[in-house]
Amino acid sequence: MKPETLSFFDKVYEVARLIPYGRVTSYGAIAKYLGAARSARMVGYAMNGSGGKDVPAHRVVNRKGLLTGKHHFDGTNLMEQLLESEGIKVIDSQIQDFDVVFWEPCEEL
Repeated sequence: MKPETLSFFDKVYEVARLIPYGRVTSYGAIAKYLGAARSARMVGYAMNGSGGKDVPAHRVVNRKGLLTGKHHFDGTNLMEQLLESEGIKVIDSQIQDFDVVFWEPCEEL
């Protein structure tokens, strides 16, 4: 599929698939990378609908490192468990050392 024919959600999924193992990014960072800096909420909607699309949605959090999308994952603490299995420490639904594990697509891609 040609990039210009991709929907905004598909572009979000393409960026999310590039987030390295053991790293996280924010809804806003993805939106900014896609040239839609004020569309962080739309990135969140895309993540909510990413089930079954092989997208590591657990690696996308809010700008403060909070697991705001955790209620969209099956199980009580699945998002937290997935992050912790990648070596990311989470306490009270907030990523610890957020600045260390943060992946900035505008700089990395």
